[in-house]
Amino acid sequence: MRIEQTILSNLLHNEEYSRKVLPFLNKRYFSDRKEAIIFEEYQKFFNKYNKPITKEILAIEVSNRKDLTDKEYNEFSEHISQIESAPTNTDWLYNETESFCKKKAVYNAILDSIGIIDGKDKQRSEDAIPSMLSDALGVSFDSHVGHNYIDDSDSRYEFYHRVEEKIRFDLDMLNKITKGGLSKKTLNVVLAGTGVGKSLFMCHAAAANLIDNKNVLYITMEMAEERIAERIDANLLNLSMDELKVVDKNVFDNRLDKIKQKSQGRLIIKEYPTAGAHAGHFRALLEELKLKQEFKPDIIYIDYLNICNSQRLRQGANVNSYTFVKTIAEEIRGLAVEYAVPIVSATQTTRSGFTSSDPGLEDTSESFGLPATVDLMFALISTEELENLGQIMVKQLKNRYADPSYYKRFVIGVDRSKMKLYDVEVSAQSNLSDAGQDDTPVFDNSSFGSRMKTEGFKF
Repeated sequence: MRIEQTILSNLLHNEEYSRKVLPFLNKRYFSDRKEAIIFEEYQKFFNKYNKPITKEILAIEVSNRKDLTDKEYNEFSEHISQIESAPTNTDWLYNETESFCKKKAVYNAILDSIGIIDGKDKQRSEDAIPSMLSDALGVSFDSHVGHNYIDDSDSRYEFYHRVEEKIRFDLDMLNKITKGGLSKKTLNVVLAGTGVGKSLFMCHAAAANLIDNKNVLYITMEMAEERIAERIDANLLNLSMDELKVVDKNVFDNRLDKIKQKSQGRLIIKEYPTAGAHAGHFRALLEELKLKQEFKPDIIYIDYLNICNSQRLRQGANVNSYTFVKTIAEEIRGLAVEYAVPIVSATQTTRSGFTSSDPGLEDTSESFGLPATVDLMFALISTEELENLGQIMVKQLKNRYADPSYYKRFVIGVDRSKMKLYDVEVSAQSNLSDAGQDDTPVFDNSSFGSRMKTEGFKF
């Protein structure tokens, strides 16, 4: 007996098996036309009535089809009557069905890929091929059906006390507000106006990750690859942007050699045209880097999110900016989850936010759906006073790592000539109204809390 026959037999006679495997089965997995039609009718009935179909009902449903000749109908009737229940080892059956689904999914993905290459598929481009094959190889029956609050308490306790692997910053304040750095499978966004320092921040952070022995992928859609590399050179080689243009080649090479000795990480910079790439292109790039250079990033920077394209929506096709940018954010966050890496990107402020010294989530340009999607979002604020002090203010806007009122505002030092950020002295944070709120409860800082203290109440 073929595995297809065994699967159909158990679908009709084993409800527990049906409910487990039906979501993973596909009509295209059955190469024999009779078996494909039987499965199609079974699936339609189950989806409608939430119960397995009987042989009698199956025979009636098949007889109602308009695409069968009398001869084919007689063959179907005989075929259905021969489907009998046979005792089968359950574990073996699940394993064999999973193997069957995976092999058929890969086979169909290869056929579809050939169709795309030959130009027969007008809906998908060649960029979709890696993800199609990846999805096919990822077919598996997930046995996890949810977290049992009582029975799974031990695993939950272990989760609470497990040391999470994070990508650390080289700036203490950012490590404080993220409880040690960026987590895997997260999307983290910097909000700032034009020229404030979005790319500077990402170039500095990427350089710091490289020195920390991490593999870094920097995707730029705003500046050329060489311009990004120039900024990272200024940061790591401790040379100003002007000095890079006149420095002696020996000095340049000697400083670069020191960087090579310090770090075992790798940094790849990839440039795409503005609005010319989406999550599908980034996925294809990751697979290509893995295949050709054995490179798997620990963190990804995308400069920047609003000028990416969407894989699911076509720009200008009667889609508003809220939906379009939110869709881009969802796709990129999905990429972070798929490859288990943190992704860092940026977004512009609105016109009013650009002139504001205290921007909020409402100052996110184009789409408020973006902050709804991200895990961490903070604004970079620059004023004339801060510029004179060589500082940038950071204001937390959204934080899934910790309470955003914990150091809601703080400052970091900036050396724009060398594209560097650095920690400032603790005293520089003391004049900020929201700095260090971990020491004083938020309630005590409220107007109501102040009044209650005045009236002699203790908390």
